[in-house]
Amino acid sequence: MIQAYVPLLILALVAGGFAASNILITFVVGPYRPTREKLSPYESGMTEIVPPRQRFPIKFYVIAMLFLLFDIEAVSFYPWSILLRSLHFAGFIEMLIFVAILLVGFIYVWKKGALDWE
Repeated sequence: MIQAYVPLLILALVAGGFAASNILITFVVGPYRPTREKLSPYESGMTEIVPPRQRFPIKFYVIAMLFLLFDIEAVSFYPWSILLRSLHFAGFIEMLIFVAILLVGFIYVWKKGALDWE
């Protein structure tokens, strides 16, 4: 049983060794000449107006997570539409329940003001 995993272990060791050797060779051979321009953050060719380490408002992350959540749930409509004929009326009712739950969540988020950017 363990012999089946030996090639996988060898592959993992070779891949890890290759990655580590590339990083080590880069540090040893590559030149390191830091200048003020190289160390400054690049923002579309413009000089910085505010420090680059400022915090984003939490609303940005909340809206991003909500977008991902609703986007992933919307992707489930595609397989359902492909299988709709084989699912018959029961599949249609199940999707209506799913959409109702999704709509309740969306209305809740909307009423809480999580989608307001201001």
